[in-house]
Amino acid sequence: MNKLKLSLLLISLAALSCNSKTDTQLRLDKSEKQLTNLRNTAMEANNIPRSIHKDGKVRWIEIPYDWTEGFWPGTCWMMFENTKDEQWKQAAIASQKIYEAHKNLTNDHDLGFIFNNSYGKAYQITKEEHYKQVLIDAANSLITRFNKNTGTIQSWDVVGNWQEKRGWKFPVIIDNLMNLEMLFEATMLTGDSTYHQIAVEHANTTLQNHFRPDGSSYHVVDYDPVTGKVVSKVTAQGYADESAWSRGQAWGLYGYTMCYRYTKDKKYLDFAQKIANFILTHPNYPKDGVPYWDFNAPKIPNEPRDASAGAIIASALIELSSYTDKKYLKNAEHILNSLASDSYTAALNTNGNFILMHSVGSIPHGNEIDVPLNYADYYYVEALMRMKK
Repeated sequence: MNKLKLSLLLISLAALSCNSKTDTQLRLDKSEKQLTNLRNTAMEANNIPRSIHKDGKVRWIEIPYDWTEGFWPGTCWMMFENTKDEQWKQAAIASQKIYEAHKNLTNDHDLGFIFNNSYGKAYQITKEEHYKQVLIDAANSLITRFNKNTGTIQSWDVVGNWQEKRGWKFPVIIDNLMNLEMLFEATMLTGDSTYHQIAVEHANTTLQNHFRPDGSSYHVVDYDPVTGKVVSKVTAQGYADESAWSRGQAWGLYGYTMCYRYTKDKKYLDFAQKIANFILTHPNYPKDGVPYWDFNAPKIPNEPRDASAGAIIASALIELSSYTDKKYLKNAEHILNSLASDSYTAALNTNGNFILMHSVGSIPHGNEIDVPLNYADYYYVEALMRMKK
């Protein structure tokens, strides 16, 4: 090979290696431009955006409490980390102050979603002690929901909750895996192993009871809080009890990848790969990598997609690829390429100024169908930040 050909080859290889980085930064820049208008609207309203109404106006979080309230400030923290623009930091601080008192709530399991994704990111970036203490306080509230008989943290209360008519005794949802990250962090911040131990026991029990042989998960497992025995395995937001609700599969993939990060227990890594393979090889998994809202929805391909599930899967696969097979990084890139396309990324100043279109909250409840969602944007930005790093 002569010197000219060698030089051209080296230039081509260098260009290829830069492409993903360049694309990622361009996508972050485009996301920031879109979210800036939403930030300004949120600051003016002193509220936290969740989605949009049918008329296109912003749908704000539900008062007095909303499980999604931590995603917007978490997104603002990531934007601050990416741009160093103080306006993003101020937006994050202002919005998370709205719900800071919720760190003391003991009637819901979503404290990890709320506080780890906002105050947790705030502490990672600023190292301010106040943020650290809020995270610890929230972890202390969360572990009050742990039951030694079941070996799990209760998800929903059975009285005064949206699912109380189901007759459940001690429901645990697959989503709850995501709240364990805050408990692992609490042990690292305090040196108290209690949080870590509870997180591991919940993860192990969920591994045993929530999953089918093919690696797919049930949405809800109801336990007897006295005997600890499984009462039923059902769904709340999926198509059917035995179906694979897409966001639930995404939570499982992300959750066990995260559990491996903190424990280095290989069974979590192996199981994360099993879930990944279920998702990626499923006959109803679309070519563009953005799943239908349920893998078993009856009218596929004429069923709504769930961009939020796609973003969660992409973010999880990026981390998973760092521990195992690099093929998962290619899968993540493919999903992100789709999400970044005009098919899912909204044009500037449309979509309520959210980034992604076509997410699904809960079809069985007729709630937030084919709309933007703040957690879809959160995990999309997180995936881009992970890809950048």
